[in-house]
Amino acid sequence: MILPLHAQQTTAPTLDNCDREPIHIPGRIQDHGALVAFDATGTVRYASENVEALLGCPLWPGSDLSALPQAPCSAVSEKVREGLQALRGEAEVPMPAELEAGGRVFDVVLHVSGKLLVAEFESRRHTPAELAVFAVQAHRAMEKLRRPRAIDELLQLATQELQALTGFDRVMAYRFRHDSSGDVVAESCVPGLDPYRGRRYPASDIPAQARRLYVVNTLRLIADVGAPTVALLQQTAEPLDMSASVLRSVSPIHIEYLSNMGVGASMSVSIVINGRLWGLLACHHMQPRQVPYSVRMACDVIAQVLSSNIQNSLLAANNGRNQAAATLRAQLIQDIVHSDDEFAALCRCAPELAANLQAEAAVVAVGAKMQRFGDVSEAAAKAILDWLAAVQGEIPADRLYQTHALPLMEPTLATDAAPWCGLLALPFDRERGGWVLFLRREQIETIHWGGRPEKEVRPGPLGPRLTPRGSFDLWKETVRSTAEPWDMVELDIAGQVLDEMQRAQHARHAELNRTRSQLMAMLGHDLRDPLHSISMAARVLEKGGDADGRTGRLGQRIQSSSGRMQRLVSQVMDMSRLQSGMGIDLQVTRGDVSALLADLIDEARTAHP
Repeated sequence: MILPLHAQQTTAPTLDNCDREPIHIPGRIQDHGALVAFDATGTVRYASENVEALLGCPLWPGSDLSALPQAPCSAVSEKVREGLQALRGEAEVPMPAELEAGGRVFDVVLHVSGKLLVAEFESRRHTPAELAVFAVQAHRAMEKLRRPRAIDELLQLATQELQALTGFDRVMAYRFRHDSSGDVVAESCVPGLDPYRGRRYPASDIPAQARRLYVVNTLRLIADVGAPTVALLQQTAEPLDMSASVLRSVSPIHIEYLSNMGVGASMSVSIVINGRLWGLLACHHMQPRQVPYSVRMACDVIAQVLSSNIQNSLLAANNGRNQAAATLRAQLIQDIVHSDDEFAALCRCAPELAANLQAEAAVVAVGAKMQRFGDVSEAAAKAILDWLAAVQGEIPADRLYQTHALPLMEPTLATDAAPWCGLLALPFDRERGGWVLFLRREQIETIHWGGRPEKEVRPGPLGPRLTPRGSFDLWKETVRSTAEPWDMVELDIAGQVLDEMQRAQHARHAELNRTRSQLMAMLGHDLRDPLHSISMAARVLEKGGDADGRTGRLGQRIQSSSGRMQRLVSQVMDMSRLQSGMGIDLQVTRGDVSALLADLIDEARTAHP
């Protein structure tokens, strides 16, 4: 987030700069533990400055594990050797364990980072008896959270259980939105603190790289916001990737953020669903607070139980909508395939589709025909269709278009298409201007922000930088020109409907072409015989004749007309051959245009005397 001096004139401080802050390689740790990284041979590559002071063991970069003195390094060496076996692929990474060294008790946490074994030694400040009580509390919390409940009820229960288990002053449950901002939907806090429930926090509060780490490392403790950090010593220029580290130091910007909130200690537990950060349990304490590693792991398991229950609730709700949508799709496709009027078939299913997609209005349009459903005016529907026709080249072929802020995409629609802001457009036949539109009204929303969301630019030692918000007092903002966004389930349903419509349309066109070719071939075959009979009868009439020659002229006319019909039948059959890809033979002859025109005039005079 700090800009280098040479970039000050060319790079403006933006949220993108924040997203590039390398928080996974800080080169420092928090001061309530020590960290050492070994290669596969047991040689130390990285070590925190406090390692000898805490462990009483000289683990410095370049030192060899096998060359360390037995006392007081034997216990440390034993734990590390188990991890080295895992690094070499000979065993699994050992579970966290207890270690007594330098007159202190530590939780030893091992993990593999690239080609290195990272060993972290976190000092323990609680007795085994105290930890046993925590274990019983955690078990009870898990049992409560396993029971099926509404999502908001689950989140509120989770905040209560985590507060009771950890002793934090405040525990909040965030639920992230489509734009990565987060709403505080549940909260448990001690009396006297300003409640944050119902407030929204902008996406910029959690930069992109921090979100990635929340998925990789689902629990994060900052034991003392104001404590100094400890540097890592190393012999190589390459920094140590500390993404999975429990002692990794905190970004100075985040420390400033927490300090502005008056927070002395913080813990976050991720709610991960389908590999993405769905929510967050954020714990704040006004004073420093170190939660034991075993208790934190219990909190992590509680969050996993919570995530599983939430995912089941979401799946149950989504399955119901998907099943209803599947029934509608089957009905729609059957109607399109077997109906002579595709437009009418779409109109019959449009209201039910709109209800399934939670749209307030729908429009079906093919060429000059348009049918509206719901309280949408003809002028608004036509304005949206005209705009889609103008920009359809920018929309990927055979793909739906969706927005929840239509007036922001095209300012003229703020008036012409009012009050509709949410648009889900399915282009099922672009050549004929075939669209199915689903619409949502403008949703005027008052957002209760946890402080003004904009960050300020202030000068720093290396140039301008973005600073965290200094105030978290309630700040209200009214948002217009937007509708409720289309969620992933609705977009999936709409995409499946569009795919099925296009497949049904292609099948229908193929069937029509096949039927047309068969009809042409059948007509050509079935008409030749009767025409031949007519031609023979005409010859008889022509030769028989009467006194005034009228019968002979009629015979000539019948023969001439039947000959023309035979030529037409031959042309139909030629067309059938062309459409079936068989090709056609051309016979070029000279003709008398005057005689042709005279014959046509005589034929017309006979038909209409």
